[in-house]
Amino acid sequence: MYNLIKKISYKLKSKFYYDYDTSKHVWFRTGGKAAVFCIVYNEEELQIILDNIEDIKYEIMGAGSNFLIRDKGFNGIIFKLGKNFNKIILHEKFIEVGSSILDSNLSRFAYNKCIKDFEFFSGIPGSIGGAIKMNAGCYGFETKNILDKIKIINSKGQLKYLDKDAINLTYRNSQLNFGDIIISANFNITYGDNDEIKQRINKIKIMRKKSQPIKSKTSGSTFKNPKNNFAAKLIEMSDCKNLNIGDAFVSTKHANFLINKDDASASQIEQLGNIVIDKVYKKFGVKLDWEIKIIGSN
Repeated sequence: MYNLIKKISYKLKSKFYYDYDTSKHVWFRTGGKAAVFCIVYNEEELQIILDNIEDIKYEIMGAGSNFLIRDKGFNGIIFKLGKNFNKIILHEKFIEVGSSILDSNLSRFAYNKCIKDFEFFSGIPGSIGGAIKMNAGCYGFETKNILDKIKIINSKGQLKYLDKDAINLTYRNSQLNFGDIIISANFNITYGDNDEIKQRINKIKIMRKKSQPIKSKTSGSTFKNPKNNFAAKLIEMSDCKNLNIGDAFVSTKHANFLINKDDASASQIEQLGNIVIDKVYKKFGVKLDWEIKIIGSN
């Protein structure tokens, strides 16, 4: 693998790092190494790389807010899109947004332009690419409500545009093909009252601060809400609140948050999550699904 990557990277501006500790990019601040970590310079170079890496496994990392690499690491490439994917352009009828833009920054941009319905992004950790892939949402709004179309590069390095309907956005899920990497997205715009927009953003910030352990080493919501129910409620009623394995804890502030209190390993976080899943299932017959993306060798 390394020889092939070195051959590809020779004439590229993209940066490649080997046997790379990714924990500083992950909000849990733990986890294993990536065989190759690549900060991609631009979409043209991403096309070249994907077209030439043959059958090497790869994953895309956004802000690292819901991402965990197991302790034994990931034997492939972790792509992180660089500053050339970090753009916001206001057009007459839509906003064009690079996939590495933080959700909170898009919300702030919309507020500054008196554009409404982007307020919920202020309460979502992570970047736009991840928000689209998992149809992120909170407080009654979802990404699909304002998304128009996306631009992707597939596993063969081919560039494609897809309408929202083509990726079938559902609750915390999408039907993107395996290996598709979101490059940018167009969002529909509706103008509103700036004061009302600001009030909604402030309300979301207050609610998050009051109810979530936002200053802890955490990955946001750990599990998806089951249909017609709330994961946090089920977890708490299953006597899981403040359950721990080593330094991995179920938050006492919000039961659907696992936190790394000090030096928890990725294995401890995953084990704790599986215990929570098991306890909830035994009590309620409901199987919780991870919202965190966990990759790598066991």
